Amino acid sequence: MDEIAERLAELERLGLSRRLRMISGPQGPTVLLDGKPVLLLCSNNYLGLADHPRVREAAAEAAMRWGVGAGASRLVSGSMTIHRRLEERLASFKGTESCLLFGSGYLANIGVIGALAGREDVIFSDELNHASIVDGCRLSRAQVVVYRHRDVEHLDWCLRRHGAAGRLIVTDSVFSMDGDIAPLAHIAELANIYGARVVVDEAHATGNVGPDGRGAVAAAGLEGEIDVVIGTLGKALGSYGAYACASDETIQYLINTARSVIFSTAPGPPAVAGALAALELLQERPHRVGRLRSNARALRGALADEGFPVAPGEMHIVPLIVGGERDAMRLCQQAIEQGVFAQAIRPPTVPAGTSRLRLTAMASHTPGELRRAAGILADAARRIGVDPHDMIAPEPEPLHELQEIETALVRAERVERAQWLQQVGQEDRNEVGAGRSGEPYGAAAEGPALFDFERDSSPAKAA
Repeated sequence: MDEIAERLAELERLGLSRRLRMISGPQGPTVLLDGKPVLLLCSNNYLGLADHPRVREAAAEAAMRWGVGAGASRLVSGSMTIHRRLEERLASFKGTESCLLFGSGYLANIGVIGALAGREDVIFSDELNHASIVDGCRLSRAQVVVYRHRDVEHLDWCLRRHGAAGRLIVTDSVFSMDGDIAPLAHIAELANIYGARVVVDEAHATGNVGPDGRGAVAAAGLEGEIDVVIGTLGKALGSYGAYACASDETIQYLINTARSVIFSTAPGPPAVAGALAALELLQERPHRVGRLRSNARALRGALADEGFPVAPGEMHIVPLIVGGERDAMRLCQQAIEQGVFAQAIRPPTVPAGTSRLRLTAMASHTPGELRRAAGILADAARRIGVDPHDMIAPEPEPLHELQEIETALVRAERVERAQWLQQVGQEDRNEVGAGRSGEPYGAAAEGPALFDFERDSSPAKAA
């Protein structure tokens, strides 16, 4: 057995082997999975725009007018009028001066982070940030400090301890596996105090969170206060690609320094035109955002009625945390056999011991479909010997209304808090930086990420 075969066998033994599942037809609420009709509960097509007739027509028309591919990178001959139109519309939507398109969310994160941080700088990254952010931090060659998830006191402690010529704080706004929201107002406050730049990835917030779906940055009242806002065209906007919104100066800097822009072919005209049509639909018909939130409430309520530890709220991402890798896969397969497709998510995407089904509501679902899905998932869990009541409860999801109230309070207290941070003694500040357990944050707090593939999938670790 060669090395690759051995590694594949090891992944199978650990319950971490993966395979591609074949979807037939468009990404609607119901799809054909391996030839069988199932209710789709794991798509990021949150607003149901990927198969909207107007989006399809825009993509088809763009293919006829501009061709399928851009033909070159943006800095050679790949910048077309359709790119500029979408960039201008996105900048206006996000409340920034300018915007730059990227080929994907992964390329956007590694390009932006690598351009804004280098060897002499320090990046502060939430421990549950998306893999594209993690890889962007690694590739930048900057020193990377991982702060505890959504823990602003630990971030404060890290910022004080790690001085550098350049500091960069990077976070998702909505975390893709748990559906919780970053404390953006507090992060912006700390960035202002310590002179750090802030990059926020709105991949799972754009089109879903905030006023008219403008994102968590807008919900927090921080438009114009975040250095770079990254987003994707491949989720709520139903297409493919990504963008970075920032000041004119920052975007010009990214054009000159972001390697994933300089050395990648520009996004194809059909994808760009489709995203532009989707964005126009979002702005013209914001009721889709309300429908998504209503469906999220319906799904959460139905799951809670079936005994799952799901909190009420409007977040469209709902984790059902099973725990073990094999149990998550068994639940996924049993649900598919009963007509519901909710993909099992396992390490390294999530920390070891928290494998789950990641459910996502879409605006195109009906409340009846979601209630039926909740019943099927509960029955599937019991069939494999898992009681929904015994599943792991995620941390409470902050409601939008509460977040807006909190934001207003934070803004009112900014000056007082800044003065307090400057005056408080070192001994008291060490107490502020203490962890949830009451112990000071030490080297362990800055150790490796929660799951490291080479470490945690080794035979010794598995044993």
